[in-house]
Order: sequence, then C-alpha cells, then structure tokens
Amino acid sequence: MLKATVHVTLKPGVLDPQGKAVQHSLAALGFGGVEQVRQGKYIEVDLAETDRERAHATLDAMCRQLLANTVIENYAIDIAAADIAE
Repeated sequence: MLKATVHVTLKPGVLDPQGKAVQHSLAALGFGGVEQVRQGKYIEVDLAETDRERAHATLDAMCRQLLANTVIENYAIDIAAADIAE
C-alpha cells in the first residue's frame, strides 16, 4: 500500500481572497510583517498499489479530473510507503 499527499495551490497571479483574509486577520492579531498568505488544499490518499509509477499516474489523473482546477491551480504529488500497524 502507498500513501500519497497532494498539495494544491493557486497559480501565481491568481487572486486568493481567503489568503488575503487570513493575512488581514493575522495583522489584526498583532502578527506584523506578514507580506503575503496563500491558501491551498492538502489531500491524503491511501492507494492499494505497490508500483510507484502507476500510483503517480493514477494520482495525476485524479488531480486533473477532480482534485485540482488546473486552469487556476497547481498540484504536487508526494508518494511514500504507508505505515502498517502490526
């Protein structure tokens, strides 16, 4: 089994109103010096797969079809062996 993480972020130049709201809230709480905040998504996927190349291809298809809006978002896939509790 493989565990994958997918990080989805807005492409540079795409407005991020949630990130801007977080930035303003941080300033209101006294956290100065925050130049910019960009918000994204973190997704964990457990795959019943042992071949990393096939897993990456499957995850790439998942991202292109559902997990990311590729018009305005980038995504990065990281695959690791799942921790198996005995």
